[in-house]
Amino acid sequence: MGRIIAIDYGTKRVGLAVTDPLQIIATALDTVHSKDVLDYLKNYIAAEAVEAIVLGESHNLDGSDNNMSGHIRGFERTLRKTFPDIEVHLEDESFTSQMALDALIQSGTKKKQRREKTGNIDKISAVILLQSFMQRKDSY
Repeated sequence: MGRIIAIDYGTKRVGLAVTDPLQIIATALDTVHSKDVLDYLKNYIAAEAVEAIVLGESHNLDGSDNNMSGHIRGFERTLRKTFPDIEVHLEDESFTSQMALDALIQSGTKKKQRREKTGNIDKISAVILLQSFMQRKDSY
C-alpha cells in the first residue's frame, strides 16, 4: 500500500499533504511555489511509494467554474501525463481554506503568524482535503 498525496493547488503556492504508508493519518507535507511543484512531486515519488494523488477541485457555490477551475484542470492533465501509473482523484475543496484558517485561530496562532506567507493555510487545506477524501473512500 502506498501513500496518498493531496494537492491544494494555487497559482502562486501549492499546499501538500500526505498519508502514512498505511493510509491512516493525513499530515501536512510542505508548501511549494507552483512553478516548483512538479519537480517536488517527482523527487518525492521517486523516494516514496505513492498510490494516488488527490487534487482539490474548485467551483463556485452553484457548481459552476470559477477563476481557478481552468488552472486546476490544466494541472490535472499535467499530473496524469507526468505520472501515468498513479491514480489522480479530484476532491471538492470548497471551504478548506476557511476551515484551515479557523483551525489556526482555534489553535491559538497569533494573527501576525497567520498572515505570514509560510503557506500554513495551504498545507492545512491540503490535510483537510486529504482527510475528506479518505473518509469518503472508507465509506465505500
